[in-house]
Amino acid sequence: MQFLKALFWFLILGLIAAFAVTNWHPVEIQLWSSLVADVNLPFLLLIVFLIGFLPMVVIYHTTRWRSRQRIAMLERTVEELRNLQAAAAAPAMPIQADPAPVETPAAPPLVTP
Repeated sequence: MQFLKALFWFLILGLIAAFAVTNWHPVEIQLWSSLVADVNLPFLLLIVFLIGFLPMVVIYHTTRWRSRQRIAMLERTVEELRNLQAAAAAPAMPIQADPAPVETPAAPPLVTP
């Protein structure tokens, strides 16, 4: 399977190289009124591809990062709820009656009359 994957990519790269060689023509791009840029067609196509591709990659990675953060938060919440449920289900200690209050002797008055 790895061989087929490598063969596929070599074919794609070969087609791209053949396209670039056969279309290696300068293209004039009118940037402003008097500013003209002469660019080879394959280079221009690469630049246009990257202009469209790079923002989508940034959006994809941002969405993926946010999703991972949300999943981690939800997993922490589930773990906390499981711990609370386990603590509530644990057998409670038997309730003992309060012992009778112990009376303390009255303290002698500080001032004698």
